[in-house]
Amino acid sequence: MIFNETKLKGAYVIELEKAEDERGFFAYSYCQKEFQEHGIDLNIVQCNVSFNKARGTLRGMHYQSSPFVQAKLVSCVKGRIHDVIIDLRENSDTYRASYAMELSGEDYRMLYIPKGFAHGYQALADNSVVFYQMSEFYHPECARGVRWDDPLFSIKWPLDVKVISEKDKKQCLFADRIL
Repeated sequence: MIFNETKLKGAYVIELEKAEDERGFFAYSYCQKEFQEHGIDLNIVQCNVSFNKARGTLRGMHYQSSPFVQAKLVSCVKGRIHDVIIDLRENSDTYRASYAMELSGEDYRMLYIPKGFAHGYQALADNSVVFYQMSEFYHPECARGVRWDDPLFSIKWPLDVKVISEKDKKQCLFADRIL
C-alpha cells in the first residue's frame, strides 16, 4: 500500500499496490504492520456499508465523542463520492481545517480518518456504495455531528443536495455542538 499523508496531520489517502496479470489484480487493502509503520494503530472492530440510491445524496458530518471516538478507513466500492473530513482535535495544528477528495469504485483508493475527525460525503453517482472499517463500535449516545453547510468550514459540495436525512438537516453548528 502507498500511504500519502493529507494536509491534515494523521489523515492519509491510501492507494493499493496492485499485482496485475491477465486475470486482473490482487492487492492488500489492510495490513496492520504497514499501518503501524505509518504511526496508525487501527484495530478494526466493526465494518459498515452505506448504499446511496441517488446522485446528490449527502451524509454527514458525523463523529463519535469520548470515550468512544472512532478512527475510520473509508472506501467507495461502487460509484463515486466526494468525501470530506474536518479536524476537530483542539490540540491539532489543523484544528477546524477540512480536506476533500473523490473516492470511486474504479480508483481503489481509501481515506484513513483519525480519531477526532468529523466525516461526511456526497454521492456523485447513482447507486454508490461506501465501505467503512471502524476502530470503535457504534455507541448512539456518543453519536455527534456538525452541519454539512456550517459557514465556519466553508465546505464546497460539488452538487446540489438532493437527499439528506432529517437528522443531518438538524445537526448543530460547530459553535453550538455538544461535546
